[in-house]
Amino acid sequence: MSHLSPALYATLAEIVPELHVHCVDPWCLIGSAAALLLGAQTSAADVDVLTSRADAEALMAHWASRREPAFTPPGADRFRSHFARFRFPGAPVEVMGALELHADDRWQPVLPGQLVLAGVNGLAVPVPSVDDQIRLCESFGRPKDLQRAALLKQLGGVRP
Repeated sequence: MSHLSPALYATLAEIVPELHVHCVDPWCLIGSAAALLLGAQTSAADVDVLTSRADAEALMAHWASRREPAFTPPGADRFRSHFARFRFPGAPVEVMGALELHADDRWQPVLPGQLVLAGVNGLAVPVPSVDDQIRLCESFGRPKDLQRAALLKQLGGVRP
């Protein structure tokens, strides 16, 4: 796909078939890669994968040799999950099993909402719908997420 960098394309081409095989529960991409796949004018430095806790465990075992054990995700006061970061030749992959967001003085599960399939050279990549990506970005509330929400709104998926 012309809007994907060669690095991101290489990573998706490698991981998406493995996600379809090794994840039992529904999974999806979120973050900048998901926004990019739906046409937002952004870039992606990594690939964020939202999974169940059990599927995160399965991926940790499957990709054990690629794991970055010393990596700690930023925002531990705002996010928690069964987390692991993996090295891939194109871009790092961050798996978040059972991701939760701290909001309204409690931990709440991050639910992707309606999933749509984005096509990447014959691969079906589940991502939240434009409206649900906007909802997620706005709930995360960080400057980069709010900027991504604004870019997604330019796609015309929501009404002002």
